[in-house]
Amino acid sequence: MESAEIRRRWLSFFEERGHAVVPSASLIADDPTLLLVNAGMVPFKPYFLGETKPPAPRATSVQKCVRTPDIEEVGKTTRHGTFFQMCGNFSFGDYFKEGAIKYAWELLTSSVADGGYGLEPEKLWITVYLDDDEAETIWRDVIGVPAERIQRLGKKDNFWSMGVPGPCGPCSEINYDRGPEFGVEGGPAVNDERYVEIWNLVFMQYERGAGDGKEDFPILGDLPSKNIDTGLGLERLAMILQGVQNMYETDTLRVVMDKATELTGVQYGAAQNTDVSMRVVADHIRTSVMLIGDGVTPGNEGRGYVLRRIMRRAIRNMRLMGATGPVVQDLVDVVINTMGQQYPELVTDRKRIETVALAEEAAFLKAVKGGTNILDTAVTETKAAGGTVLSGDKAFLLHDTWGFPIDLTLEMAAEQGLSVDEPGFRRLMQEQRDRAKADAKAKKTGHADVSSYREIADSAGATEFTGYATNQGESTIVGLLVNGVSAPAASEGDDVEVVLDRTPFYAEGGGQLADQGRIKLDSGAVIVVRDVQQPVPGVSVHKGSVQVGEVTVGASAYAAIDVNRRRAIARAHSATHLTHQALRDALGPTAAQAGSENSPGRFRFDFGSPNAVPGAVLTDVEQKINDVLSRELDVTAEIMSIDEAKKQGAIAEFGEKYGERVRVVTIGDFSKELCGGTHVANTAQLGLVKLLGESSIGSGVRRVEALVGVDAYNFLAKEHTVVAQLQELVKGRPEELPEKIASMLGKLKDAEKEIEKFRAEKVLQAAAGLAENAQDIKGVALVVGTVPDGTGADDLRKLVLDVRGRIQGDRAAVVALFTTANDRPLTVIATNEAARERGLKAGDLVRTAAKTLGGGGGGKPDVAQGGGQNPAAIPDAIAAVERLVVETA
Repeated sequence: MESAEIRRRWLSFFEERGHAVVPSASLIADDPTLLLVNAGMVPFKPYFLGETKPPAPRATSVQKCVRTPDIEEVGKTTRHGTFFQMCGNFSFGDYFKEGAIKYAWELLTSSVADGGYGLEPEKLWITVYLDDDEAETIWRDVIGVPAERIQRLGKKDNFWSMGVPGPCGPCSEINYDRGPEFGVEGGPAVNDERYVEIWNLVFMQYERGAGDGKEDFPILGDLPSKNIDTGLGLERLAMILQGVQNMYETDTLRVVMDKATELTGVQYGAAQNTDVSMRVVADHIRTSVMLIGDGVTPGNEGRGYVLRRIMRRAIRNMRLMGATGPVVQDLVDVVINTMGQQYPELVTDRKRIETVALAEEAAFLKAVKGGTNILDTAVTETKAAGGTVLSGDKAFLLHDTWGFPIDLTLEMAAEQGLSVDEPGFRRLMQEQRDRAKADAKAKKTGHADVSSYREIADSAGATEFTGYATNQGESTIVGLLVNGVSAPAASEGDDVEVVLDRTPFYAEGGGQLADQGRIKLDSGAVIVVRDVQQPVPGVSVHKGSVQVGEVTVGASAYAAIDVNRRRAIARAHSATHLTHQALRDALGPTAAQAGSENSPGRFRFDFGSPNAVPGAVLTDVEQKINDVLSRELDVTAEIMSIDEAKKQGAIAEFGEKYGERVRVVTIGDFSKELCGGTHVANTAQLGLVKLLGESSIGSGVRRVEALVGVDAYNFLAKEHTVVAQLQELVKGRPEELPEKIASMLGKLKDAEKEIEKFRAEKVLQAAAGLAENAQDIKGVALVVGTVPDGTGADDLRKLVLDVRGRIQGDRAAVVALFTTANDRPLTVIATNEAARERGLKAGDLVRTAAKTLGGGGGGKPDVAQGGGQNPAAIPDAIAAVERLVVETA
């Protein structure tokens, strides 16, 4: 049974039993405690916590998930993988243990003809939590599983949580007996390789606090209702139903390995080391495609770094198997063709996914080339110093700066006869992880921080947003926090967080900054609002300070936003939509939105593009935007179903979470996007849009920054003033300025070349005199000294080689000259063959000099170059070179 059919049967089974089918959420977690969605229940977490009312009492989904804690183990075993699909069925206060157990047994053991998976009942073993008598009784007495096939396990194995504060509970796992060829009998408590877990039924009834590991955390209390969260690993079930040894041989991964074989000629199963590489490639390429498909782009932080790391591991392992050129295109195409059966959006977004993946491959291959040069230098320095071990900090530098995998450093160092200080490298890596972990822990605020907001939401309900229709209005204070703690009242000067039953204030979201303004109470008290956020869905929290009087919960209030600020932000937000569409028209659908910020009078817009946008294209985009403004198009908003919005061609932002009903903002016949922000009524209200330029903010992601309305006009007015000043200076009309300034710069460049030529000739004129005044050190002609400050490295090198060439006969010759350029000391040293035969090598002499100068250097035995930090140490460096010549000669 193919994976796509397993998925179809799952959803069909539960839909027929009253479950709402929920599409897989994006892998980009809508949760501050998670980087990526790592479990099937993550999108349902607000429902389990009671933060949001579920759309239905029963739901089912097949959720995309990514886990990367064990990334180094991927490939080494056949059980580890980074991407997986979790089939889940969920109950929010509806059925509990007995219902979940009955459904699981029915689907697994019903015949294929009846819509089930057709597993033999006698091959299924059950585990339950230590003290869960109820679950064991249901399995034994209601389902009929023999007592000898039911085992009790502890908290580590049969108590589930996401690893962070949130919902949790005891669980019961269903395991499949693969037979004696996979190990000894005795059930999952004895051998989890033979008795492989396929379905975990979590009885979600508690909320856990912060803690480490799977067992060391407190239970904070009961959830608002008893819930069910189950998860069946699609890949594990596919392994069983397809009759293969492991998940890498299932239909969605085997095709990737087959393509890798086609590209490298290496057969899977031929050798242990290449099998590991095959599995790494199959897993990591599939994960990369799924992440890019959901809008993740390679970067150096967060989820972008996760993507970059797994992509580079895949490319590296292809090279280990003999691939020499680009391979990502072919591998990505195979994944899209296979996974596209389950996720059609991959096929739709094929071009964008390929563009991002190919750009990252090109960047890595370039990094490998650059890193190789750095490694070669490090190897040369290590050998010159008599060492046999490449330092851990050098290996870490290659990994951290150039993206060099440690196994690549190990292999290339071994090829040159060196080992690597792996413990030192691992220590530096661990220090980096510890820093990252500490930062992440600081960001994981957990749910204890939002419990006060949840209490307000439970008692008062969601905040009604009135800001689409009005800028001010009456409301009631339903919640008040002072210093993060619920309080009945607040006094003048207090920093407060206020929750209203209804508000015209827009809470920051969708790239739009929050409104600011004032809240006035009937008592005369005034709250100045500086920011508005939604820490829990649907609850707008107004952050500010009490300017006058006393504020109390339950008081009537009048909320009014800063209208000028709102209008300026609305202009920026509408301009962002126009820019998005104009860029897509110019660059194609790959120019998808990757982020934005709409602030008063200006905005920035991030979009996908593997290359810089040419200036001419950016000019055309700006022209098109302003043409739309002159057409005076109406801007309208409409609420509709997500399916209807897609049919109408509305653009959605990657990573955003949308409900069944969405708001679609339409700008005439030009633009249509899903958006919850505020906008102008007509494009004429924008006045003017000025694009300031574009730049790179990461691999495959560009950023445009722009001004709108009065801010754009002020910018152009300043530019006009500058142009007028230039006109006065060069005595020309505006259209003549580029040509006249280019001519002036050309003449200046020619003059600089003449000056440089004169300086070089003057330096070289000194060659004859330097050669004639060479010292004789034990038969070695030594020329050592300084040349005028400002002499460049190239001129200094020419002079040194010229002097060496002027020393006549078979005399050994050493020429060492020093200068100061850009406030830094510089030296070039050359030796002839006779000197090298006496052990005088330029590289050794330069290292001695450079060490004295507070720097480093290197090169070949005949000529080398070095520098440092301290120009005042040049006399000491000259003396050091002289001593070394005396000692060696």
